[in-house]
Amino acid sequence: MLRMASRVFVYGTLKRGEPNHHWLTKKENGQARFLGRGKTAAKFPLVVGTRYNIPFLLARPGEGNHIEGEIYEVDVAMFGKLDQLEDYPQYYDREEQAILTEQNENIQCWVYLIRNFPEKMLAKKLIASYHNTPEQPYSENYLNSSPEDLATDE
Repeated sequence: MLRMASRVFVYGTLKRGEPNHHWLTKKENGQARFLGRGKTAAKFPLVVGTRYNIPFLLARPGEGNHIEGEIYEVDVAMFGKLDQLEDYPQYYDREEQAILTEQNENIQCWVYLIRNFPEKMLAKKLIASYHNTPEQPYSENYLNSSPEDLATDE
């Protein structure tokens, strides 16, 4: 359906009902088609950090939880917009990972993650599923966030 489509697994603010989902629905960003829910085949640490309460998937496979999220098929334009949102490759990196669908099928999807992070990030609460909450509200000022925020995160 989508020209030159890629599959992307989203686990944070891009999921339905979360603060940045509108990036996937804005027609001017390109096309995105929801394929279903899934979880990472490998375990990863997922934490909420910085003063902006951003969900970070840390590039430490084998630690943490099987991360729950949503699978989308996106066109080239939307993939570019997602790269822009995630400040790829300066802030987030991305790699293909095996995702287990609700139908128990393994598929390859692009996943955004943080490769360079301070070890203290691993001491944060590791979660399997991100949800924006009043206790840890996501800040719309995320565009001011930078990789340096990881080093100063408490």
